[in-house]
Amino acid sequence: MPLNRPSSLWTRLGQAALGFDAWVNASLYGGGRSFGDAYERFSEVMRRRFTVRGVKRAVLDLASEGVTLGFAGGLVVLTLAQPAFNQTSENWLKTQDLAVTFLDRYGVEVGRRGIKHDDSLRIDEFPDVLVKALISTEDRRFYEHWGIDPIGTARALTVNARGGGHVQGGSSLTQQLAKNLFLTNERSLQRKINEAFLALWLEFHLSKNEILKLYLDRAYMGGGTFGAVAAADYYFGKNLKDITLAEAAMLAGLFKAPTKYAPHVNLPAARARAADVLHNMVEAGFLTEGQIQSALRNPATPVTRSRDVSADYYLDWAFNEVKRLADDGKLKKERVLVVKTPLDLSIQKRADQTVESVLRKYGDAFEVEQGAMVVMDPDGAVRAMVGGADYGQSQFNRATDALRQPGSSFKPFVYAAALSTGQWRPDSKVVDSPVCIGNWCPANYGRSFAGSMPLWIAVAKSINTIPVKFSIQMGKALGETHDARAAKLGRAKIIDTSRRMGLTTTLTDSVSLPIGSAEVTVIDQAAGYAVFANGGRRAKPYAAVEIRTSAGEVIYRHDTSEPAPEQVLSTRVVADMNYMLNKVVDEGTGRKAAIEGSRTAGKTGTTNAYKDAWFVGYTGNYVAAVWYGNDDHSSTKNMTGGSLPALTFHEVLQPAHQGIELKPLPGFEGDKPGAQAANKAPSAPAPAPAALPGTLSRRSFEVLGGIGTLFRTVEPAPGRAAMREVGTTGTFAEGTAPTKRIATP
Repeated sequence: MPLNRPSSLWTRLGQAALGFDAWVNASLYGGGRSFGDAYERFSEVMRRRFTVRGVKRAVLDLASEGVTLGFAGGLVVLTLAQPAFNQTSENWLKTQDLAVTFLDRYGVEVGRRGIKHDDSLRIDEFPDVLVKALISTEDRRFYEHWGIDPIGTARALTVNARGGGHVQGGSSLTQQLAKNLFLTNERSLQRKINEAFLALWLEFHLSKNEILKLYLDRAYMGGGTFGAVAAADYYFGKNLKDITLAEAAMLAGLFKAPTKYAPHVNLPAARARAADVLHNMVEAGFLTEGQIQSALRNPATPVTRSRDVSADYYLDWAFNEVKRLADDGKLKKERVLVVKTPLDLSIQKRADQTVESVLRKYGDAFEVEQGAMVVMDPDGAVRAMVGGADYGQSQFNRATDALRQPGSSFKPFVYAAALSTGQWRPDSKVVDSPVCIGNWCPANYGRSFAGSMPLWIAVAKSINTIPVKFSIQMGKALGETHDARAAKLGRAKIIDTSRRMGLTTTLTDSVSLPIGSAEVTVIDQAAGYAVFANGGRRAKPYAAVEIRTSAGEVIYRHDTSEPAPEQVLSTRVVADMNYMLNKVVDEGTGRKAAIEGSRTAGKTGTTNAYKDAWFVGYTGNYVAAVWYGNDDHSSTKNMTGGSLPALTFHEVLQPAHQGIELKPLPGFEGDKPGAQAANKAPSAPAPAPAALPGTLSRRSFEVLGGIGTLFRTVEPAPGRAAMREVGTTGTFAEGTAPTKRIATP
């Protein structure tokens, strides 16, 4: 009997569980039936008392569907609006209220940015004829719509369709202001969506007159001027309140196309546009035909003005730098400022003219439309900046904001990282042979490999395999044996070195990073190479040498307000890099960049499918980065870094070196003027940088590395293959072959 007790217990427990399950099922079933009966009774009551038929039923159904669709549409609209609203903040308008007067390096006023509070006109002080000319031409329903004008847009589409082209614009003044305040001139659907939402946001936060005032103050009007007040002074030499009807019409015609209709550039076009504005005022009912006849017969005539140097891209960047200093609390909350910059108008003018001339002469042949350039001192003081082919057409600054692949011009950062490990020197033997990381294998021109050579020749020839091999070997030096994992460790060191040298953009870690696949900016490239020119110190680009208040009080000086620059490369590495990069200009792909009488170093770069062409170079006095390409990333026609970029570097910096004290490159302190030219003679020995404290001199290194041999040069044979630059996808002919150097004591 005792053996049956457990079995009896389990039986009772099982029966209890079955009983509980049956109770739960019965309760759920009974509850469900009760709820169903109750719902049926409720539905019957609702049908008897609230049944809607006929027209009312249709209206109710449509309203129900409308609410559903409206809710879904609202979610979509809210999602689309987020990128636009993210660009606003509680102090969005205050960030624009700095009033900055910029001086060049010699103390001469070169431009202004922001709003000058003490002399800005109130909206009721603007000439009535100018306001009416603007509204009749740009947005006749300005005081009636809510930021977006469907009627005006439909009318513009109709007129444009009849005119067979772009005759009228469909954007309201509020939309144009939103673009000026928050967006760029990029032509994309996303930009138009953001523009529409920001226009609604502005209408909600500002009155119509406030919007109109902001537009009249902030719009670019050509000639480096912003706002109607500055434009009246620039074009007509008078106060805005004193302009005539003809002058007001000419100014109103500038708002949408300041470069095309600027009177100092194309007076006939400006007068034709002014006539259109006058007729628009008649159509809008502001004036009669008789009232405009005098203005039509006597069109406005601008004051005679030479084509002044207008460093607009530079001043835009400098203004942003000043705002950054203000945001960092370094300007004591002052809002009216006078900023002395390192801007050199002679170099700026030469840079503007050279980029414009190069694009005009060679743009069609190379199928290239844009260029950018930054010139700075080795300490980071920016002397000149070109942000594009035409500031009037596009204020987007390609020197500071455009991300482009650097190609082989990135390789000096790789070599700097490699030389910092102490494993390599310029005469170290490297082997150009096949290398693969996974299924990726970089190739040289013609799928051929040159075999063993000194490192400096690999740099001069811009060979692809060596930087990739260095990434692997740097990783293996850290103890990793697997090639792919070692390469990743090596690339981490390359990225770290690049960051410390001045690259600020996000460098994507990919197997092709050592040969220039990560995107950078022109100004960052110049800053990175400045480390080689100044002896190894970080060179952060800056635009403010000194900042004063309107009362003359100095509140900021770059030399005392900023920390001392960090030493990021040793003097030995700098000397070695300068020796190799000088060979690129003397005997490699950058020969067109050579500055006569001053030792020049640098590196060319050409990216996939010839989309980007670079030359970044320096002397002891200046550093410059040059880029050419297309905004839509389309390919050029076989343009390389050794062509237009190197030519531009030479044309801008050759005059800049005249009449100044020429400084040697670190590692070449023994040079005298003309030493670089003499070095090119076949009988001259290779240059030897002066000894640096704590390191072997170049001469000592060569003695140890090549005892028993002699320096000799081998001239290229007639018809010998041209020197070729190896980019991310191949090599490109640029000049003649380099001389061959063999080390001797």
